[in-house]
Amino acid sequence: MMYPLVLDLAATGVPVAVTCRELGFTKQGFYKWCAHPVSARDWDEAHLINAAYDVHTDDPEFGHRFIADELHAAGLQTSERRVWRLCSQQQLFSHTIKRARKHGKKPGPPVCDDLVERDFTAKAINELWLTDVTEHHTSEGKLYMCAVKDVFSNRIVGYAIDSRMKSRLAVAAIDDAVARRGGSGMIAGCVVHSDRGSQFRSRKFQQALRHYGLVGSMGRVGACLLSGYYYHCSRSATHRELSFTA
Repeated sequence: MMYPLVLDLAATGVPVAVTCRELGFTKQGFYKWCAHPVSARDWDEAHLINAAYDVHTDDPEFGHRFIADELHAAGLQTSERRVWRLCSQQQLFSHTIKRARKHGKKPGPPVCDDLVERDFTAKAINELWLTDVTEHHTSEGKLYMCAVKDVFSNRIVGYAIDSRMKSRLAVAAIDDAVARRGGSGMIAGCVVHSDRGSQFRSRKFQQALRHYGLVGSMGRVGACLLSGYYYHCSRSATHRELSFTA
């Protein structure tokens, strides 16, 4: 919205018609705004809504409480109740995955094709990585660990631990794996296979894959993403780290 700028320039002697023409809108629109200007509160809430959309896009499972936390961390001072009201108005609800008794969980839409198709084999290192998030209970509460496993070497090549299961957790694990494997020049073209969790579908995670030249892959509906050996390997590889972290 550039209408306030027209007022500022008019106060310095610049004709309204000239400013409107240069900025690409009509005088009628400007004068209509003058009759019913947007209040400072409306501007503030529009900014909060825009920031809330960004947070929710990155982590669709976030509800208004987590969104409020992220806004506070970004320096936007507002109450949790106000965030709840704005999120309700904009239909920004948590896309929490609910477990059904018989049919398991319904995954979100994939953003990558399934390039693996349950063939968990590789002919060389850095050809196929598997990644997933596991939950661990400690004396101080829950911790989440995202690990990256190289199928060929059968080793965990990167991991990250956080108190929240957010997109930054998955991104940090990829960053760690790339650094441990010698940088993007050594791993370009590697397929990174995951489930359809919101962390892996997030914009930040997909941007990280593209940044390093990695190729995303997501399992199909109803398929067990990673076999048992990955789960046990990821847990045993991080028990010591979790004990120190806790």
